[in-house]
Amino acid sequence: MNLNILLTALIIGLFSIVSCNKEEPARIPTTRTFRMGFQNSAPRVDNVNLFLQSLELWSQRADAAMITTEVPWDSLYAGKPIPLYVIHNYQVLVNYYRSKNLKLWIYIDPQNGLNRASDANALVARGKSIAQDDVQKLYRRFAVVMDSILRPEHLGLALETNLIRDASTLAIYSGVKKAANDAAADVRAIDKTVKLSVSVQADYAWGRLLGNGTYVGIAQDFTDFPFIEELGISSYPYFDFSMPEEIPLDYYSKLMEGKSLPIFISEGGWTSATFTGPNKKLIEGNPASQQNYITLQSKLLDKAQATAVFQLVFTDIDVSSLPSTIDPSIEYYSHLGLVDLNLQPKPSLKAWEDIFKRPLQ
Repeated sequence: MNLNILLTALIIGLFSIVSCNKEEPARIPTTRTFRMGFQNSAPRVDNVNLFLQSLELWSQRADAAMITTEVPWDSLYAGKPIPLYVIHNYQVLVNYYRSKNLKLWIYIDPQNGLNRASDANALVARGKSIAQDDVQKLYRRFAVVMDSILRPEHLGLALETNLIRDASTLAIYSGVKKAANDAAADVRAIDKTVKLSVSVQADYAWGRLLGNGTYVGIAQDFTDFPFIEELGISSYPYFDFSMPEEIPLDYYSKLMEGKSLPIFISEGGWTSATFTGPNKKLIEGNPASQQNYITLQSKLLDKAQATAVFQLVFTDIDVSSLPSTIDPSIEYYSHLGLVDLNLQPKPSLKAWEDIFKRPLQ
């Protein structure tokens, strides 16, 4: 699923305070433990002005920023020097984030953001795979350069690892595991302070994407990626839950039972539109349920004492503007924005703003 370079940035990352005691209303927190942010997005990828307008709008409502990307295999195999690629594609944006005092999270996907059963499309086209040693070395070099030049506070080296483990082949998963662990060692050799992580898919860990609703957890991910210092969580619960209020309040915190590591929401959301999803299942969403999700999610974040939450797309996505090479499943994630295709606010933006007003603890 993650999604993820300006095009892959659009691939995908969220969100009724209800009193259950009529005599004693539920306490509304006055502070928050979690930073709030976005990855820059725009309704149409062919309009630079829209990216700039979107950036100006969301950066007023954030204290963190996310860059999440697949490795730019096409550019690297075409001979583009990695440092030049990073400088040309990210440095100006990161400088802007720094000018706004936004803490920076970077996530690098060694696999396929929209198809967890497959290698990245650019690798498949070349007959390559992350299972191969030379491909892993290129990924490791890209991760090191991204960290060295952009100096993020947080660095993720694989996304939705539990989903990859079950959806892809053993060779692909083993390649992702080896590449991420080796990259962690490479980065740590030159950077002693950046926080290292991977992300897991919460809905899958809860069995919600398996069709049986049996909780399976994420213990194997901690075994396979022992460098984890904090954990990213991906969650798109609208694929299985009918309404946000059905989500258990320990949806995030239960994943960390027996662990004391920080967690953050690296991507996710709730759709504001109704559409036919995987296996012809009707996914029902609307602006009100999206607003309720953001409010409810703040309670999940409070319970888990999360450190950050990212709504990867600030805007809805005009799927008709995307290249034909983009996986059509992007449609499933095209109505996650807090503003619509014309940058007009949805009700969910007000819910986000209300939470953002709580001082960061």
